[in-house]
Parts: sequence; structure tokens; C-alpha cells
Amino acid sequence: MSVVYVARSTRLGRWASDVGLGKNIYKVGVADGDPKALAASGWAGETDWTIVRRKEAGDLSEEEVLERLGRKEKMIDPNLYPKLKGAAGVFRLTPERIHNHIIVTRALAGESERVELKLKPGDYADYLIHNALR
Repeated sequence: MSVVYVARSTRLGRWASDVGLGKNIYKVGVADGDPKALAASGWAGETDWTIVRRKEAGDLSEEEVLERLGRKEKMIDPNLYPKLKGAAGVFRLTPERIHNHIIVTRALAGESERVELKLKPGDYADYLIHNALR
């Protein structure tokens, strides 16, 4: 069984913020088993990646997951930024989009209370996984 995962690197987030992409940069991928070994080897020249969330993907391939997610979010082109070094599946997210997703999800579930949201990396990861598996 394959697992879809969302990983985050604080160093890559700092770099992305410096070049104008914002600090909310996440890597989405599919692994056959535990993705921690992949995160330890690193992507985009950084080795401080941590797995934020993971979920069973059934028999979906990484290309299918990235295609599904690409319908909703735009993937950062690794050919435009030499720092990414060909790392596919790196996405830039905005807090507004995540905030709206949480509000709509709560409203559809019947929870209409207005609570001030403080977004965490897990919220971003849940959003990416939700859209990748739709």
C-alpha cells in the first residue's frame, strides 16, 4: 500500500520567503511504506525535512496524486528555481486559502461557530492531502 505524505522544511521555507514565495512551502509525495527515510535523505538541497502528515493512498501513484492536487493548487516549477534541484511536488500555499477551506468544511459539517483560527502546519497538510485524494 502506498502512503501520501506532506513534508515541511524550515530552511526551505526561509529561502522561499527570501525569494518572494512565502514561508508556507510543502512537499507532497507518495511512498511505499514509511516516508521518514525519504525525508532524511532530503529534497531541494535541505536535510531538515519533517513529515507533517501521512495517509493511505490506496494504489495511487505519485504522478496521479500530483495531477489531482495540481487541479486545485499550482506546483512550484523546479526548473525555475535552481534551489529546488528538480524536486517535484513542492507547493506554495496561502493562509487565506487554508482558512477558507477550514471554514467551508466546518460549515458543511454543521459547525457554524465563529472561532478565531491559528493555522498550524498540520492544517496545511490536511488541506493538501484532502485535495490530493479527491
